[in-house]
Amino acid sequence: MGFRPSTIIEPFRVKVVEPLPVTTRAERARHLERARNNLFALHAEHVTIDLMTDSGTGAMSQEQWAAIMRGDESYAGSTSFFELEKVLRDLTGKRHVIPTHQGRAAERILFGALVGDATDSLVPANTHFDTTRANVEAVGAEAHDLPVAEALDPQSDHPFKGDLDLERLRAFLDANAPRVPAVVMTVTNNSAGGQPVSLENLRAVRDLVDDYGVPLFLDCARFAENAYLIKLHEPGQGHRTTEDIAQEMFRLADGAWMSAKKDGLVNIGGFLVLDDDALATRCRNSLILTEGFPTYGGLAGRDLAALAVGLREVLDERYLDYRIASVRYLYEHLHARGVPLLGPPGGHAVYLDATRFLPHVPAGQLPGQAVAIALYLEAGIRSCEIGTVMFGHTQPDGTQATAALELVRLAIPRRVYTQSHVDYVAEAVGYVFEGAAELGGYRIVDEPPALRHFTCGFERAGAT
Repeated sequence: MGFRPSTIIEPFRVKVVEPLPVTTRAERARHLERARNNLFALHAEHVTIDLMTDSGTGAMSQEQWAAIMRGDESYAGSTSFFELEKVLRDLTGKRHVIPTHQGRAAERILFGALVGDATDSLVPANTHFDTTRANVEAVGAEAHDLPVAEALDPQSDHPFKGDLDLERLRAFLDANAPRVPAVVMTVTNNSAGGQPVSLENLRAVRDLVDDYGVPLFLDCARFAENAYLIKLHEPGQGHRTTEDIAQEMFRLADGAWMSAKKDGLVNIGGFLVLDDDALATRCRNSLILTEGFPTYGGLAGRDLAALAVGLREVLDERYLDYRIASVRYLYEHLHARGVPLLGPPGGHAVYLDATRFLPHVPAGQLPGQAVAIALYLEAGIRSCEIGTVMFGHTQPDGTQATAALELVRLAIPRRVYTQSHVDYVAEAVGYVFEGAAELGGYRIVDEPPALRHFTCGFERAGAT
């Protein structure tokens, strides 16, 4: 029969270690006060387990570090760029490869080139993430989310809650196609709980946009996780390799951008891949103004070299099996403790359902932020609110326009934490949930005009 272990093991061994910060509850209370209750303002040295994001927080492999030592730092025509270009052409099938320093730079360049001088453009998506929405709106366009209905039900077990609602998209394009410069598919769908997009849905979206002559773009930050979840859960796909599925995903799109700090397995970097010659020219011209020469795009040669290796390593199915199993492990342990979650477990994070976690705190009093603050105060765990703070806004009368979902994301950095760290997180979240009735809400006391969650300040609701 052969040995079939039930224990998850990391498909690597540790070569270098970094000490974890340890603080007391009283110290964490002071750190929160200084940070105005915004976890983005905490110093990393005061965080024990950092699950705020999986973006740029992973550990690189020995092969990536070796590539860094071999990186070609030539200003123009770097060998490291051509290595990355080959990897991306093989993976995506696109002719134009444009590196950027991270994903939001690619978004800024792409939407600036797509929208141009138009003042009434509309960009539909399964769900825009925060920087995508901000960059769409920064060029004067409107971002519209068209997720399937199951995406808005945290308790639904639909395996592909990242899908785009086809009927809503058809109706949207019927009414607005001349104003739509592109349709966006975010894979996996981060704002909807890290949920995957099915290949069936992606194919159908491709067919639909072809009917209207509208291009399709992927926000592919977590393309490998999405492809592996297709392999695991979509009928008829289990026999295929993850790489083959990923290549089809890219072939179905006209172009893609990536924050490579996720499935690129690097700490900095991004790119655009395109087939449209005229669009690529506009993007490169914009890149040169603010990012750098087209063969480095704001990155050092060593960063390009590490990314070329990371894009190959991320498709290793032993790694992906461990990655998905690790997220599922935390989900199952929290579920066993009765913690309300958004299900099913996705590719990169576990999402707490703050609405059910704090049923006595209304959405306008930011229950997700209240849960995130409590996790840090009690256990030194930094998480991220994905709800009204991130996707709502303050209305003229001072009340909050609330988000569809109130979530707290526990994002798992790649190849960083071990099973015992995850056990600690499960125990801490369970402890906070047991005392949830004692937690109160918060309100925003000041905020910037865009991406407010990064820098706004909070105080307890009812404080004077």
